[in-house]
Amino acid sequence: MDNEFEMLAPGKLLIASANLLESNFKRTVLLMCEHNEEGSIGFILNKPMEFKVCEAISGFDEIDEPLHMGGPVQVDTVHFLHTRGDVIDDAQEVLPGLFWGGDKEQLSYLINTGVIRPSQVRFFLGYAGWSAGQLKEEFEEGSWYTADASNQHVFTEEYERMWSRTVRSKGGDYCLVANSPELPGMN
Repeated sequence: MDNEFEMLAPGKLLIASANLLESNFKRTVLLMCEHNEEGSIGFILNKPMEFKVCEAISGFDEIDEPLHMGGPVQVDTVHFLHTRGDVIDDAQEVLPGLFWGGDKEQLSYLINTGVIRPSQVRFFLGYAGWSAGQLKEEFEEGSWYTADASNQHVFTEEYERMWSRTVRSKGGDYCLVANSPELPGMN
C-alpha cells in the first residue's frame, strides 16, 4: 500500500480508505481531473443526489438523471464529465474518450438537438479540491488509495457497491479492506 501518492494523476481514481470517516468523503470513489504541484481537483462518482439534473439546472430539461455531489468545494457550481469532446469546445480530456467540462451552453444545445445523449454526460454539483501538498499529507495519514479509472466508473449506476468493488479490484490485502464494516466498532 506504499507509494500510492506517486501513482496519482489525472484520469486515476482516488479511493477513500476505510479509516477515512469524514462525512464528505466516507467510502467515496473520485475521478481525478487535475493533479499538479499547485493542487488537485476531482469529482466524487458514487454520491448521487436526491434530485434530477432537469430539476436543478436550467437548459437541461431532457436529463432525467440524478445530479451528483462532486465534492464540498464551491457547491454552487455545476461541472460535467462526458464522452463527446469531439463536439464540445474547451473540453479537457481526462481519459481516452472521457472529457471534463467545456462550453455548457453548447452542451445544452447538443443534448436538446439529439447530437448528445443524456447517458453520455454526468453532472456534478461542486468538486473536491486540495491545495498544494494537502493531498500528499492525507496520503501519508493513510486516508486514500489510487486505482486505474475507466469510463465505466463514471457512468455506472452501481453507487452502493462502487467503493467495495473498486477497493477489491486492487487485490491482495485490499480485499480485506473492501470487506471491512462501514462502522469500525461493528466488527
